[in-house]
Amino acid sequence: MSGNGDNPGLVVLAVDDEPHSLSMLLDVLHAEPRIGRVLTAMNSKEALAILRPENGPPPRVDVVMLDVRMPGLDGLDLANAIAGGPNAPAIVFATAYDERAIDAFELGVADYLMKPVSQERLASTIRRIMASRRSSATAPSEEGNEDEVIPVELAGTTKLVPRSSVRWVEAHGDYARLHTGEAISHLVRIPLSQLEDRWSEAGFVRIHRSYLVALPLITELRMSSSGYVVRVGHGDDATELPVSRRHTRDLKDRLVRAAKQGWTPR
Repeated sequence: MSGNGDNPGLVVLAVDDEPHSLSMLLDVLHAEPRIGRVLTAMNSKEALAILRPENGPPPRVDVVMLDVRMPGLDGLDLANAIAGGPNAPAIVFATAYDERAIDAFELGVADYLMKPVSQERLASTIRRIMASRRSSATAPSEEGNEDEVIPVELAGTTKLVPRSSVRWVEAHGDYARLHTGEAISHLVRIPLSQLEDRWSEAGFVRIHRSYLVALPLITELRMSSSGYVVRVGHGDDATELPVSRRHTRDLKDRLVRAAKQGWTPR
């Protein structure tokens, strides 16, 4: 059990039966500023003892990060046991085995990460989890999920651009260019990283340091001569955008999850 001083951030329970793997996972967890405290367990039995103590109230745990293959109850069994209950923690798999990703996403897990977990990949996962928590905490009804509107200033005129009309976003330094249908775009003074945080729960995903894309509009992911590219939209209006190597794994995972769970309208 450990923590980051007085950091009031997320409480994470890390579960792995391999000491070396657990140590490597703890290194990246402790370096993530949004995490305030880390608990550890060497197997599913120890994890359940922490989450459901025989005496006294259970501790606050916001995220359970676990391996798939463990002795006794494996990671999927543990995830199934703790998912869906009141105040259930978000579940994130960190594993060397990618063949169980579809099974995991069918349980509604927050993410499925491949070992060794990079700092950047963990940060992306934690960002989405916190965005989801903020959304749940601040939206008293379905009105909280209404379409966001971005004001765009042009020659003394303010135009209101709904988020649902945006297909992809391109970074321009401290600005971002919002690309909508019919080859129309709007330059706004919002960094791409800020839009990534705000729009992750609406189905937007980072595919490159310069591009943020509406995941439901991706119709194809394929390998080209220069690397992976995605096709956004259909027919003559479709656009192809590059996918950076470090974002490819995350994008594939998100596409698998989208295919299994379906998307709600943005």
